[in-house]
Amino acid sequence: VEEILLRRKPDSVLVQGDTNSVLGGALAAAKLHIKVGHVEAGLRSYDKTMPEEINRVLTDHCSDYLFAPTEQAGTILKSEGIPENTVFVTGNTIVDALYQNIEIARRKSTILSTLDIQPSRYFLATAHRQENVDNRERLTSILNGLRSVADFYHQPVVYPVHPHALTRIKEFGLDTAGVVLIDPVDYFDFLILQNYSRLVLTDSGGVQEETCILGVPCVTLRDNTERPETVEVGANMLAGTDSENILECVRLSFERGGRWRNPFGDGTAAEKIVDIITGGSNG
Repeated sequence: VEEILLRRKPDSVLVQGDTNSVLGGALAAAKLHIKVGHVEAGLRSYDKTMPEEINRVLTDHCSDYLFAPTEQAGTILKSEGIPENTVFVTGNTIVDALYQNIEIARRKSTILSTLDIQPSRYFLATAHRQENVDNRERLTSILNGLRSVADFYHQPVVYPVHPHALTRIKEFGLDTAGVVLIDPVDYFDFLILQNYSRLVLTDSGGVQEETCILGVPCVTLRDNTERPETVEVGANMLAGTDSENILECVRLSFERGGRWRNPFGDGTAAEKIVDIITGGSNG
């Protein structure tokens, strides 16, 4: 990254999310005195056992522009001593991407027919986080919970399994009966699987947001979330990895039903970010 920055000499560098590459890019730019903008700033799970949490905090504190997806995220940044004039509540670019691509996905994807499943007659699951898939007990409990959901509702649970998770399932010798394991799918297919699922079970932060935007109920296979807004508006429930609690949260999600507002913006986050870094809203 440093070599590219030295060669290109950009005025600013944008990083999005909480991966290792985000932190690496932010650090490289900051050390070269290039302005850094962090998209999705201010997200906190307050769980430092998660590598992503360390990446978020460090990236935020070496950034010059902090693009918070929600007012709550902006408040968190200011409470950590980050100057108020560097914090901008823009909404989340995930809304932009979803609004721009969902119709394309509906036209192009054939994933439902390929899997021979009907809209609203299946569940979708994802689990990839290290704290879940590298822990035999937690991964076993997740699979048991998914099987319980499939058995209780007599509908399939489709799990596009990450290669690392599949490796762990095989290493641990875990039983996947009752869960439909499929290869990872592309973005369009995954949007369709989310959009038409009855409910999504996941340990992904991005999927928590996407289901909330799509109006699909979500049960999160974690003990905490850096997207508390999804819980507060009623789109999401935290189940942890206990198999009985997973099923109970699914049942409760259906019982409370209802619609919720999308707390992540109107799909113009990218425009706002560009306006800010080019000076349109930054004096």
